[in-house]
Amino acid sequence: MIADLKPYPEYKPSSSAWLGDVPQHWRVLPNRALFAEVKDRNHPDEEMLSVTITKGIVRQKALLEGSSKKDSSNLDKSAYKLVQPRDIAYNKMRAWQGAIGASELRGIISPAYVVMRLRKDDDLPSYFHHLYRTPQFAKEAERWSYGITSDMWSLRPEHFKMIYTSEPPPEEQATIVRFLDWVSGKLERAIQAKRKVIALLNEQKQAIIHRAVTRGLDPAVALKPSGIPWLGDIPAHWDTRKMKFLVSTIGGMTPNKGVTRFWEGRVPWVSPKDMKRREIGDSQDRITEAALRETNISLITPPAVLIVVRGMILARTFPTAVTTAPVTVNQDMKALTPKPMLNADFLVSLLTGIQRDVLNLVEESGHGTRCLRTDSWANFSIPLPPVPEQVCINEHLKSELAGVNGAISRLERGIDLLRKYRTRLVADVVTGKLDVRDATARLPEEVVPGTDVDEDDQSIEPEAADEEAVA
Repeated sequence: MIADLKPYPEYKPSSSAWLGDVPQHWRVLPNRALFAEVKDRNHPDEEMLSVTITKGIVRQKALLEGSSKKDSSNLDKSAYKLVQPRDIAYNKMRAWQGAIGASELRGIISPAYVVMRLRKDDDLPSYFHHLYRTPQFAKEAERWSYGITSDMWSLRPEHFKMIYTSEPPPEEQATIVRFLDWVSGKLERAIQAKRKVIALLNEQKQAIIHRAVTRGLDPAVALKPSGIPWLGDIPAHWDTRKMKFLVSTIGGMTPNKGVTRFWEGRVPWVSPKDMKRREIGDSQDRITEAALRETNISLITPPAVLIVVRGMILARTFPTAVTTAPVTVNQDMKALTPKPMLNADFLVSLLTGIQRDVLNLVEESGHGTRCLRTDSWANFSIPLPPVPEQVCINEHLKSELAGVNGAISRLERGIDLLRKYRTRLVADVVTGKLDVRDATARLPEEVVPGTDVDEDDQSIEPEAADEEAVA
């Protein structure tokens, strides 16, 4: 059905680059003609909401329960703005990153956010929700945002009102939304199916690694009690040592983000969101040499093993990676430099294989976050084979897991392609590049509404800039 979609019969110029040509019968209006700004205050007892990049408008309670973010809202909420179902709200500082959406909830949001209400009752907020969460609108929002640096860019209400928006006839808005609900449902089910396979493969991978790093490669080797309840027996020629005797430690920090000369440099600054690979030599963010000179942040030289010590990611996994280039880390991480009796790659394999046991050390540290305290992991005893055997185990695992890792990579690429396909399809439909009227007419009578494709249920938690709680 999707493959049969075709363009509309006739188009006209929209006079707006982000929309391009639109169907002949659609209207294109400045937002001031479509929306009125709403500043309804003095509702301090209403539920707190947040405007996020990945989900749009959500309950703040649900957002905080699933992350390490803190509730930074003011105790006095009399100045907070009321949002009602059908309203469009956006984060002025993050609209250009996608922090905008239509609300299905009633609640209050930060005074710094903007609430817009459709002027006409027959316009569908869900259509504009899809439209304003496209990459094309994000670029248009960026074009209209002003500020000294990207961290200070702001889409002011008066500029939002100057942006031109397409307005299909109301019945066609409903058709578009119904079609996109159907598409989202199908793609979400396809993604979840792939994720289930990935989860099974990861369990298989975990079992292979655990066996190798706790029992070695020789099934006939003589064993002895390790003296560690969770570990049990280990090869008789192995030792056990506390982590603090095997590594030296470097902590991390965040250079002042308001100091522009500290950022956009050449030095990788690794945070938990980068910890998706076994080897780390780069990062999404980079700092400058000035940050190294003028702050207390340390440059970490390889080989070092990076671990996450704070964040909700520790509720489900313990990500580790070995450095392949000099890096710095943020305050939620530690860098462990192994001493001569411990191979860095083996340490990564070991911590991966026994991550369930390491996660037993994680504690709640308040505000809903999780923390792996230094004294907990430093006094954690681990099995220690001779170094040559550590290297052999690494090489064996590299060969043994090649097929599993390859299968996981293919599935992850498939998920990525589905996400990209969905993003492109939604953009083409809501801007009128594809006509879905006939296709929607052939849909089953009952269409289960789809949800936004989750960016990555198993990913490292997003930075505050990605899903910002009320500030």
